[in-house]
Amino acid sequence: MTVSRRATRQIMVGKVPVGGGAPVTVQSMTITKTADVEGTLQQIYALAAAGCDIVRCTCNEPEAAEGLAQIVPRSPVPIIADIHHQYRMALAALEAGVQGLRLNPGNIRRAEHIKAVATEARDRGVSIRIGVNGGSLDDRLYQKHGGITPEAMVESALLELAYFQEVDFDLVKISVKASSVPLMVEAYRQLSEATDHPLHLGVTEAGPPPAGLVKATAGIATLLMEGIGDTIRYSLTADPVEEARAGRQLLEALGLRERKNVDLIACPSCGRAEVDVIDVANRALQAFGDRKLPLQVAVMGCVVNGPGEAREADLGIAAGNKRGHLFVKGRNVAVVPEDQMVDALVDWAEFINEHGVDAAIARADTSIAEREAQRDRTALLAAQGADANHSTERIVEIRKTISSG
Repeated sequence: MTVSRRATRQIMVGKVPVGGGAPVTVQSMTITKTADVEGTLQQIYALAAAGCDIVRCTCNEPEAAEGLAQIVPRSPVPIIADIHHQYRMALAALEAGVQGLRLNPGNIRRAEHIKAVATEARDRGVSIRIGVNGGSLDDRLYQKHGGITPEAMVESALLELAYFQEVDFDLVKISVKASSVPLMVEAYRQLSEATDHPLHLGVTEAGPPPAGLVKATAGIATLLMEGIGDTIRYSLTADPVEEARAGRQLLEALGLRERKNVDLIACPSCGRAEVDVIDVANRALQAFGDRKLPLQVAVMGCVVNGPGEAREADLGIAAGNKRGHLFVKGRNVAVVPEDQMVDALVDWAEFINEHGVDAAIARADTSIAEREAQRDRTALLAAQGADANHSTERIVEIRKTISSG
């Protein structure tokens, strides 16, 4: 299934295109003091390594603007300055050379200040995000609409856009974030009908994982599957690297970006599992880390069903009789000791990434691997039976209970 994306105009954030059919981009924000140039750059590089395309830094004081002047030329990705209340900080950030600004309409309200920033950004060819936030909505709109509503948030964005249009500035993307997923989704739906500017998606103040990941994914993924959204950010109470990884993984899962790192799948385990699947899967995730191996890798609990259930994976491993059975595209290729399962996965993944699936199968003695896998399958079935979870017995008891009632 291919998602039909909403047609938008395209802007550039530095050298990164946003909208107009460009790949959906991942953004995050540093949590360092921007005046701490080395610390901020270290975090920016970590974000870029995790899949972040654009990074936002706060510009809330003169020292931060001065820091940006040193950060921007050394950053591997475009830098957006986050501005609150003080429009002169936006002008200072532009002077520092940032590739984008984020302005909150609820915080900078004087028309002449908004237009002064837009004019300077226009002359420099720098884009601006109109960042509406449900928690900082202008009181006048709050009163007009009877609270924080989708209509109020959209109106806030369009009022700001009108100021930009007065000075002939259109390098704009827009966000209407809220901490409520239904509110956020409806606001973006309405905004997508009202403008063709690219949209930046996010659930603001989503909170710490795992609940924050669930909330952010619920809102962002819903809109992306409707074709709405050109750039995204997970706003988590966590290390921002987690935001970047989550954003990248979401886009890959939805088929909106090419796979960059390992997609690790694992069975939920059952009575037949010969290993602690959760432990092996977590150790595998840690071992792969940020290795650039765009493969699907499976960790399966038993050799009885594992290779068949994960036959579409590029590579996988299943446990049986204290051994790990490696398979490539469902073909058994090797047997390793149980304590070497994770290391073997990494070694084979690196080989497949460099040489391809066919070469991996060709280098294996598949007849021996398949014979050993069959031996362990037979032993497991003999020991545990075909119904390792004893569901047949449970069904019998259920039927007795129902009939006796």
